[in-house]
Amino acid sequence: MRITIEGLAGFTACALVAGASLVAGASCAQSYPSKPVRVIVPFAQRGRTGSRRGGWWWGGDGALPPGLWHRALRKFAIALVAGASLLAGASFAQSYPSKPVRVIVPFAPGGGSDVLARFLAPRLSERLGQPVVVDNRPAASGIVGADLVAKATPDGYTLLLVFSTHAQSAQLFAKLPFDPIKDFAPITLVITTPLGLMLTPAVPAKSVKEFIAYAKASPGKLNYGSSGPGSSPHLAAELFASMSGIQVTHIPYKGVAPIITGLLGNEVQFAFGNMFSTEGHWRAGRLRLVAHAGAKRLEAMPELPTISESGVPGYEAIIWYGYMTAAKTPRPIVDRLNQEIRAVANLPDVHKTLTSQGNEVIAGTPQDFAKLVVSDADKWGAIGRRLGVKLD
Repeated sequence: MRITIEGLAGFTACALVAGASLVAGASCAQSYPSKPVRVIVPFAQRGRTGSRRGGWWWGGDGALPPGLWHRALRKFAIALVAGASLLAGASFAQSYPSKPVRVIVPFAPGGGSDVLARFLAPRLSERLGQPVVVDNRPAASGIVGADLVAKATPDGYTLLLVFSTHAQSAQLFAKLPFDPIKDFAPITLVITTPLGLMLTPAVPAKSVKEFIAYAKASPGKLNYGSSGPGSSPHLAAELFASMSGIQVTHIPYKGVAPIITGLLGNEVQFAFGNMFSTEGHWRAGRLRLVAHAGAKRLEAMPELPTISESGVPGYEAIIWYGYMTAAKTPRPIVDRLNQEIRAVANLPDVHKTLTSQGNEVIAGTPQDFAKLVVSDADKWGAIGRRLGVKLD
């Protein structure tokens, strides 16, 4: 943003600046500054104080190298503008929220993102003092819902329950309507969890080794489901197929719930999915959970082996869930949301429920979450390119 300095004689200038400061409201802070900033200098442009283009005391107006007094005033002006912006943002955050907060879930109801968002929403509502409404916008591997948040007003009233697929899209899609990194403000990571390998009862395999043997005996005849091209379940299955040497066919869906329907109807024979949202099905025997994609066995389910120890050494596919909002949302609002979501995630009953499903609660700072998003994008982007996964 450009800052220019103009002369204006007398104390009229001081009154002008003071009046403008008092009139400015907190609501303006969200879009400020949107045009050049003018700093009024309450001295004559000519005379004993020196001209705008000459004189060692005034130091010029930028046409010549600025002198000592000019540099001092310029630094003061920049500090004044920055301070005013911070104060305005803080004032705005004090009244936040004053209306319902909407959480966009970019996948169909019934999936891991949806289950988590609806589980946390009532408790987050209690802490914010306003309703928290979950809004499902499933389509295009979560791109449609994410785009809605990226283009939303940056005021903290439109949040995104983000899945690890969000980071992967940054590297795998040739063209996106938004930048998955730059167009979002990370709020906090909530949980990480390994994906589970689930089979239909029609598949005569009760372990990873048996499943691989069965798939190799029927090359190209098995289908697997995912929540869309470039999603974590898609990449996890492709990595598994590559490392185990099997040939399978990808069937994309719009979320976990449609995948389960496909599994129960034997349209697809296996899938990698969130064990938390599918628990009712594999505990009832409608699906068979044979292993998970973590690096080690889970304390909550010590009897469930890892894929790595079951015949595919080194295999790992961890997913995560967190909250983001539109870029340029005032920092005090992001910090408030971070504080409240972390408090909810660490409530004793919430923490117990999440960890009992094999999740690890890791509610940290916005900065920590931002680093995870970038590192995950690089990691899975490299894996996707190695596997030849490129999406339009």
